[in-house]
Amino acid sequence: MLRTNLSFLSFTEALFAQQLNERKVVLEVFPKGTAILRRGELSRKVFVVKSGITKCFFSEENGKDYIVEFLAEGEIIGEIEAIKGITCLCNIEAITEVQAYSLSVGYFKKLLTQNPAFNQLLLEEMAERIINTSSRSSAQQLYTLEQGLKKLLAFQERQQTVISKENIASYLGITLRSLNRALKTITK
Repeated sequence: MLRTNLSFLSFTEALFAQQLNERKVVLEVFPKGTAILRRGELSRKVFVVKSGITKCFFSEENGKDYIVEFLAEGEIIGEIEAIKGITCLCNIEAITEVQAYSLSVGYFKKLLTQNPAFNQLLLEEMAERIINTSSRSSAQQLYTLEQGLKKLLAFQERQQTVISKENIASYLGITLRSLNRALKTITK
């Protein structure tokens, strides 16, 4: 639900701290609601979230959004596009204020080819995402909407954060109306 990668964050913070005159890693701030990456646009940067929560989502032709994942501390954003040299596959938006380290695509690619530790962290991150996507997909097929909603609400409580109804519905791939019906069912 909320993905973090503290190993990647520690590595990036060390890169940031070790800089001398060249600023290859820059700390940027994105206010709540700000688009960090937009689907179809070319990004010249890769980001590692330092703090805050983002949502990774697709906006469909019917005007609905589908949230793939919530990304937080240490999650990398824009890496697939940098590796493949393509435009952004999805939208990334700050749902709280977000601080993120940015790396130019050139510096990111240099790290990939010259830094085995960075390369290993990225491989582990990509493997983790494949595992998480597969698990989420199977859970959505095997469990009822109410069970998934209960898990999401319990997660929200544990994290002491508030996720809007719109974002919950988009994450579950349902309409706001269906979400309201499901909420009534589980709160009876």
